[in-house]
Amino acid sequence: MSEQRAVSPARAEEDAAETSLRPQTLAEFIGQKASRENLAVFIEAARGRGEALDHVLLHGPPGLGKTTLAQIVARELGVGFRATSGPVIQRAGDLAAILTNLQPRDVLFIDEIHRLQPAIEEVLYPAMEDFQLDLIIGEGPGARSIRIDLPAFTLIGATTRSGLITRP
Repeated sequence: MSEQRAVSPARAEEDAAETSLRPQTLAEFIGQKASRENLAVFIEAARGRGEALDHVLLHGPPGLGKTTLAQIVARELGVGFRATSGPVIQRAGDLAAILTNLQPRDVLFIDEIHRLQPAIEEVLYPAMEDFQLDLIIGEGPGARSIRIDLPAFTLIGATTRSGLITRP
C-alpha cells in the first residue's frame, strides 16, 4: 500500500481546515488571560485614537500561539498583516522593501526576531521609533544618505529566546 503525496504551492484542503480551527478573535484565544485583557485595552485605545498600536514583543516556547495572536491583533485592529522572520531579512534593502510597502497602521510580524542581524536591527530601530528609514546609497566618498518617511505601523516581534534580543 503506497500513499501518493502531491507537492504543490497550492493550499491543500487540510491547510484550510487547520486555518479555520485557529482562533479569530481575542475572545476565542484560550489561555494568557492577563495578556489578552491587556491587548484588548491597547487595541481599543489605538482604534479609538485612529492610530497604530504600540509595538509588541511576544515571547514564549514554540507552539503557544504567538503567530496566531499577532494575526488576531491585526484582525481586531482592522488593518493589514504582513509576516516575515528574522533569518529571512539578510540586508537592509530587504527590510526597506518590507517597510515601504506597509500601509498606515498595518501590523508587521517578525517571527524569530532574536535572529535579526545587528546591522538590520540598527535600521529597524529608527523605523520603529520615528517611522523613518535612513539608508546609505552607494559606497565610499560618493555615498549619500536618504531618509524615507514611513506610515505609522505596529511591529509585533515573536521570540522563543528573549535573552538574545540586543538592546537598542
